[in-house]
Amino acid sequence: MNPPRQIACLIFPQVVGLDVTGPLQVFASANEERRRHGLPPAYALSLLGADLQPVATSASLRLCVDRAWPEVDPGELDTLLVPGGMDIHTPCAEAALLAWLRLAESRVRRLGSVCSGALILAAAGVLDGHAATTHWDDLDALRQYPGVRVQGERLHTYDPRNRDGDGHIFTSAGITAGIDLALALVEADLGRPLALAVARRLVMFLRRPGDQAQFSPLLAEQNRTVPRLAALLEWIPAHLGEDLSLEALADRASMAPRTLSRVFVRELGMGPGRYVEKIRLEAARALLQDASCSIGSVARLTGFGHPENLRRTFQKHLSVSPQAYAERFA
Repeated sequence: MNPPRQIACLIFPQVVGLDVTGPLQVFASANEERRRHGLPPAYALSLLGADLQPVATSASLRLCVDRAWPEVDPGELDTLLVPGGMDIHTPCAEAALLAWLRLAESRVRRLGSVCSGALILAAAGVLDGHAATTHWDDLDALRQYPGVRVQGERLHTYDPRNRDGDGHIFTSAGITAGIDLALALVEADLGRPLALAVARRLVMFLRRPGDQAQFSPLLAEQNRTVPRLAALLEWIPAHLGEDLSLEALADRASMAPRTLSRVFVRELGMGPGRYVEKIRLEAARALLQDASCSIGSVARLTGFGHPENLRRTFQKHLSVSPQAYAERFA
């Protein structure tokens, strides 16, 4: 019988608690799912601090340290996770910690980060030459490291096949993306059925793939100040199967078509047609990932009409067919 994989998470003052507890709960839930089937635990979890004193999180909760990282041989670990924090600049400047992380990079099977923890890995130099992401608010800070290939539209960069990411050095976006990352690690270790069982156990709506954008177009546009378009932007997602031509949208907004086009470009950086296509594509992706509709139904419900129109749009924006997308992510 194989011993449990050692999963360790680094913690430091003002660490974001969910960056730590979210991913670790995924591994703990994987152990519970295995127990239900009479199998031994797959993971042993631990928290590593600078010393054995409790560490206060950004929410003022205190986490108990299991081991002091200066005394840990990274070769004992299978996976090391580095979370983000409110005072990320302090660990980024801690020479001893950065040296230990460089040692860990060469000795652990997997080294990853959650949220702004990517900045710590970048400061240690272990992200040089690698694709990386982080919380959307920290992307500019990550871009200050010229050796890092920043990919701000991803949830995480883990891929055990090393085709669409990296199976050794990887990063994840803001907070809850760390849960998606942990589920991907569990899937690679224990298989997709168990990872999906964990997602169900945690009452997650969807196990999101790593290359999914941090923001959907719906949420991204909600963050913009577009008073002249606010009502129209709220109306469009609920009427994707209807006529959303320029003329129909202009009539709905009580504007002339040319005026509406100018407002869209000025406020959203794109014309109405392109915006509608983005929203329809996002809706189609969600339906295909949920695996509740046929491709024909998805095309009809999202306003593409014929499956061929849906296929062309998927190829144009995602370089994959709807069928292949569904097979990969559903």
